[in-house]
Amino acid sequence: MRHCLERGEWRVGERIPIEPELAEQFGVSRNTVREAVRVLAYNGVLEVRQGDGTYVRSAVDAGDMPQDLSRATLREHLEVRAMLEVESARLAAERRTPEDLEVMRAALSLRGEHPHKRRRSVFVEHDLAFHRAVVEAAHNPALAKLYAFFERAVRSTVRATLEVQGLPEPDYAAHVRVFEAIAERDAEAAVQAARALLQPILDALDPAAPRLP
Repeated sequence: MRHCLERGEWRVGERIPIEPELAEQFGVSRNTVREAVRVLAYNGVLEVRQGDGTYVRSAVDAGDMPQDLSRATLREHLEVRAMLEVESARLAAERRTPEDLEVMRAALSLRGEHPHKRRRSVFVEHDLAFHRAVVEAAHNPALAKLYAFFERAVRSTVRATLEVQGLPEPDYAAHVRVFEAIAERDAEAAVQAARALLQPILDALDPAAPRLP
């Protein structure tokens, strides 16, 4: 069924063949077809309309995204992370509440400086908690869900900046600047501060590449 979608045999908006026809076409049982349809519907590829049939909703299977992300390079991960975190900082500066600031302040305090004298894994989780708090302060549920989905990749980029020689790790002061801009409701300063966290790493990976917009 995935091949039919990938080859364009079933287009978005079209109704796919009925269950008995699919079972015969693929040489499998109707139960197998039913389970495949259920999985593709769960992933947002198909839409089952009671009494009307099953339609193609999207040509992209969200279930493939984790595998696709695992193939991405560190730079590609960082570019996506930058897009999410820069926009989150801008929105957070416009929408944050006093409670949001308290969560960010607590996460920032736990993060502290580079983990020379403590377990690296603990530092990574505290660093991630701060960035997650910024995203939550944007008060955009869709953005929060997208960041949560991408969080595993974010965690890997934080680890990489600590483990790969020559990559600069954004220091505590750089994170404080993000927090202060959000606290002051200065959206432009928040954008600049969030961008400044990751741009040096991108430059170190590929100095000749264009800077973040």
